[in-house]
Amino acid sequence: MSEASAVYPAGIGPRYRGALGRLAESQKTNKGAPAYSRFVNRPFGRILAAGAFVVGLTPNQVTAMSAVFTFAGLALAAFGHLWWGSAIACMILLMIGYALDAADGQLARLRGGGSAAGEWLDHVVDAVKAAFLHISILLCWWLNYSIDIRLMLVPILYSAVSTIFFFAMILTDQLRRQHLGTTSMIMKGQGKSSILYSIAVTPTDYGFMILMFGLIWLQSTFVPIYVLLLVANAVFLCLALPKWFMELRSLTK
Repeated sequence: MSEASAVYPAGIGPRYRGALGRLAESQKTNKGAPAYSRFVNRPFGRILAAGAFVVGLTPNQVTAMSAVFTFAGLALAAFGHLWWGSAIACMILLMIGYALDAADGQLARLRGGGSAAGEWLDHVVDAVKAAFLHISILLCWWLNYSIDIRLMLVPILYSAVSTIFFFAMILTDQLRRQHLGTTSMIMKGQGKSSILYSIAVTPTDYGFMILMFGLIWLQSTFVPIYVLLLVANAVFLCLALPKWFMELRSLTK
C-alpha cells in the first residue's frame, strides 16, 4: 500500500469519499480546457479514479482499460452493423474510454505522483487513438455509406490534422518543461478559462467528437458536421503552430 493510501480511513465507503474529496481539491487548472473535457470528462474521470484507488488499481492498469474501451468503440464504428443502437453503443464505449484516460492521471496524483513510464504509456495510447479514430470513420463510410469517393479524403485529412496537432501539442509541452521547469510551468498554468472560451474551442474537443459518433448512423447529418469539424480543426492548427513556435523561440533567447 502506498503512503498516500495510508491517510484514508478504513472501509470502502469512507475511503471512496476521502479519495473523491482529495481529488476535488487537487484538480488541474481548467485553463484552455474545452467544454466537454471541463464539465463532463474530468468530473467523470474523478469518480472513476476514486473507485480505482479504492480497489487498488494502478494508473497503468487504468490506462490499459481506457485503451480497451476506446478501441472497442472504434472497432464497432468501423466494422459493426451500422444502426442507431450500434452508434449509441460506440459513443458510450468511447465516453468511458475517455473518462478512464482522465482518471489515470488523477489516480497517479492521488497515489503520490506518476512515473515517466506511465506518462509515456498514456501519451502513446493517445497517439494511437488520434490516428485510428479517423481511420475507423473512413472504414465506416467505405462499408456503409453511399458517398462520392472524393469525400473519402476527408477522414484521411482529418487523421493527418489530428496527428500533427497531437504531436505538436505534446512536444510544445515537453519543451516548455525543459526550459522552464515543472514548478514554473505549474505556476504558469494557474488560472482558468471563461465558459465562453471553453465553448468556443468545442470543435477541437475530442469529447465533442465522441458525441458525434452517436450520429454516425445518419449519413446526411454526420458527413456535413464532420467536414465542418475538419475545417475548424485545420484553422485552429494553422493558428496554433506559429503561436507555439514563437513562444518556444522566446524561451531560448
